[in-house]
Formats: sequence, C-alpha cells, structure tokens
Amino acid sequence: MPVSPAMAEDLAAEVRRLYDDAEAALLEKLAAALEADIESPRWAELKLAAVGNLREAVERVADALQQDADGAVRRALVEAYGRGRQAAVAELGALDIGRELATRAALPGAPAVDRLAASLAEDTRPLYVRITRAVLDVYRAIVGRTSGGVLLGAVTRRQASQRALDAFARRGITGFVDKAGRRWDMAAYAEMAVRSVTARAAVEGHVDTLAQIGVGLVVVSAAPLECPLCAPWEGEVLTLGQDSGPRAVRVPHAIQPERLLAPTRTVVVHVAGSLIEARAAGLFHPNCRHSLSAFLPGVTARPQAPPHPQGATYEDTQRQRYLERQVRAWKRQSAAAMDDQARRRANARVRDYQARIRELTDAKGLARKRQREQIGTSR
Repeated sequence: MPVSPAMAEDLAAEVRRLYDDAEAALLEKLAAALEADIESPRWAELKLAAVGNLREAVERVADALQQDADGAVRRALVEAYGRGRQAAVAELGALDIGRELATRAALPGAPAVDRLAASLAEDTRPLYVRITRAVLDVYRAIVGRTSGGVLLGAVTRRQASQRALDAFARRGITGFVDKAGRRWDMAAYAEMAVRSVTARAAVEGHVDTLAQIGVGLVVVSAAPLECPLCAPWEGEVLTLGQDSGPRAVRVPHAIQPERLLAPTRTVVVHVAGSLIEARAAGLFHPNCRHSLSAFLPGVTARPQAPPHPQGATYEDTQRQRYLERQVRAWKRQSAAAMDDQARRRANARVRDYQARIRELTDAKGLARKRQREQIGTSR
C-alpha cells in the first residue's frame, strides 16, 4: 500500500493534546492570577508581589509538558516508522512472498527513529525556553497597562485585563516565530513539528524497507487541488539513490522470464529526480496529501490526477484553512474569558466563522473538516 504523511497524522494527536492542555492550564492560571483581588485598591501592588508564585506554577506546567511530550513523541516515531515498513510489506507481498517474509524479518530502524527524535527535540526546544518568559511578560504588561488605564478612568480594571487576555489568547501562549519568520502559538507549532517528523518517519520506514529488498524506484501519487510545491512531482517517478535531476534510465523489467538462460528484460523509465531532491523542494510538506508507492518497471502505471471538486481551486482550500484558524482563535479567546459577556462575544464570532466555512464548502464542493475547527489542531 502507498505511504503518505496522512498515514501518521493521527500519531500527533496525543502530543497535540498535551500541548493544548498545557496551554489551557497556562491561560487559566494567568486569568486566575489577574482576577484575584481585582477589586482591591492595592491590586497592582499585589499582582507584582505574586509574580514568583505564578512563575513556579508556569514552570511546573512547562516541565511536565516537556517530560510527557518527549515520551509521546518517541512512541509516535516508532509507530510511524513501523507503519511505513508495513506499507511496503503489504505493497510487495502479493507479488513475491519471499520478499514479504524477508521484509517481515528485518529489524526496526532504531537509528532512523533516534535521528528524527533528536531533530524534533532541536526544533521544539525554543518552545520550552519561551513558555515561562512569555507568560510572565504578558502578566507584567497587563498589570502595567491596566493600572494606568484605571487611574485615567478610561476603563475598569476587569475590562482592561479581559482585553489584554483576549489579545494574548488570539496570539497564543508563546507567539513563537520559526526560522522562516512565520508566527505560531505553542500548541500549533508543536503539532506541526510532530506531524512533520512522524510523516518523515513513515516515509523513511517505507523507503528503507524498499531499499532492503532491492526496489530503487518510487512513484508520487496525483491528488486534487495540489499545492505549487507538490505540482512538479505529481505522478512522477523518483529514485531512492543520490543522483538528482530528470533523466531516462534503463532498468530491469519487474517480471523476468522463467526460462533458464533467457535474456533479461529491460525497460526505459523517465525519472524526475531523486526522492531526496523532491523532499528538499517541498514534497511531503506538513498537510501534504500525496502518497508514495513502489514503482515496478513495466508493471506500475503512472497515476492519473482525480477530478477537482466543482470549480474549487487550491486558493479555496487555503481560504478554508484561514477560516478554521479563526474559529480556533476565537474558541481560545472564549476559554480565556473572565466574564460571561466576553465569553458570549467570543462564541458569537466562532459561530460567524463557522457559517462562513459552511458557505464556502457548500459553494465549492469541499469537504468540511470539523476536527480542524477544534482548539486541538493546528492545520
């Protein structure tokens, strides 16, 4: 069976839940710390004196998160790599039972899993470094701005705190910026990183298994509404070797004559490049819907692109992703509400953006992905 990033997407769910729960706990601790003694005329003084207590609470959440996430990530990578290997077994087992048995006897790729785990640890380390500082910085900023606004008689202390909390909830706990300059909230970045690395583990498990049994070519699927990064590789044959660039290669036919001394059958295959090259160019990016399967020369047919939904474009899918992000942002704001009025206002915005999603999906024939409208997802 083909292997794709989607094969391992569910494995990121446990890690995402950990980050999501941590983010909710941090927002609750921040809101509770601000709300305590809010009617006291010494509120600002009390808040600044309580910074140490908040720091300890945040550090406990961050430490527990890192410990739990490390174990969950390791389990997810082992499972994803194993799924990739199993996909290769299922793909070729029907053609050659000897190959299937040899594949099943192969040992798991521990070095590959260790390498991917180390890569993810490096990618997510900045999150833990920023958690405590981010929460405390926002806490101090809210106390400072709120105190000034109340003295001027512009707003009440509760209203000012709620406005600041709303902005913080929309932005996310850390406001983390990646190497490409994109801004992420803590849970969204962590899930993206985990989905990306587990997808790589599934693909590597598949590719490693194919290489062990002598299959050197793979073919990329065709998917509707493909993105510009994937479009050049759709339906193309790739090599598992190091050589890059498009070229024609003559390789043995997958089915050879059974007669003794019969000449080896060969076939010319056009390859678009190497799998390494394609992945470096963006194939199998986060949320990629393409899959990879073994290409057996003379046997495997190149895939044909399925029809697009009724007039939908790639830009329409991105519009849907944008609306889903807005739903999640307003749900976070609802969770951080300090009173019923703020919560009702946020929930009204949630319903508004959900109505826009229904209009878009109905008009363009796109599938509505309700799980992407939940706080526990980043896509």
